[in-house]
Amino acid sequence: MHTGISTASLFGRFQTEGAIQELNRAGVKTAEVFLESFCEYSRVYAETVRKLAADIEIHSVHTLTTQFEPQLYSINKRAQEDSFRLLEETMDAAEALGARYYTFHGGARFKKTPYIIDFDKCGKITERITEVCERHRVSLAYENVHWGYYNYIGFFSELRKRVPNLKGTFDIKQARQSGIFYGDFIDEMGDGIVTAHISDVKSDGKMCLPGRGITDFNEVFSRLCDVGFDGAILLEVYPSDFSELSELYDSLSYITAVADKVFGKR
Repeated sequence: MHTGISTASLFGRFQTEGAIQELNRAGVKTAEVFLESFCEYSRVYAETVRKLAADIEIHSVHTLTTQFEPQLYSINKRAQEDSFRLLEETMDAAEALGARYYTFHGGARFKKTPYIIDFDKCGKITERITEVCERHRVSLAYENVHWGYYNYIGFFSELRKRVPNLKGTFDIKQARQSGIFYGDFIDEMGDGIVTAHISDVKSDGKMCLPGRGITDFNEVFSRLCDVGFDGAILLEVYPSDFSELSELYDSLSYITAVADKVFGKR
C-alpha cells in the first residue's frame, strides 16, 4: 500500500510538468499523472515528465474527462479508430512514465434516456482496450464515475466476467456524486481495486481535503483492507479545496498516518 497525490489536484495551478515538479519538490513519493490534453498524449512529452518526476513512483495515468474515451465505444468506426489511435499514443506515454495502471472513465452517459448496455459488445471493446494497454505493460483500471457507464453497482461485475484482467479504480467522490454508498463500490470491485481516489466532504456536502470533513477514513481504509487492497491511495481533490500547497501536503500526511495504522494491523 502506498499513499500519494494525483497531479489533478493541481489542475489549473500548474501545467502537468510543473505539477510533477512541485510534487517532487515537496517529497511526495507516489503520484498519478493527469494528462490534460492531446499534446500530452505522447512518449516525447511523457519522457520529459518522467525526468522531472525524479524519484516519484508514477503509479498510474489519467486523462481529461471525455476527450476520446467514450468514442472507443462509438458505433462510428472512423471515430472509434481515431480514438484507438489516441489510446495507443496515451499508453505509449504511460509506458514512458513507468505507470502500471490506466485510470479509465470509459463510456459516458450523455443523454437523459435510460442506457441499456450490451455487455457482450461492451466486453469485446473493453477487451480490445485492455490489449492495447497490455502491449505497453499497463493494466486497465475502470473507475466508478457518476456520469459514466460505471455509475451503478453491477456494471463492473458484468464487465469483469467478460474481461477477466480488468482492474478497478475506486473514487469516493464519484460514489457520493452517484448517490451510492462508497462501500458498495469497494465490495463490487473487491480484489480488483488497484487505485483509490480519496477526498473528503463537510456536513453541508461541500468537498474538502481529507481530515477536514466528516469521512471516517479508518472505516474507508478498513474496507479496502478487507478486500485485499495493496495499491495506491491517492489524494484527488479540486484545487479550490485548499488555498496553500502546504494544506495539501498536510492532508497527505494525515491520510498516510491513518492508512499506516489501519494496514499495519492486518
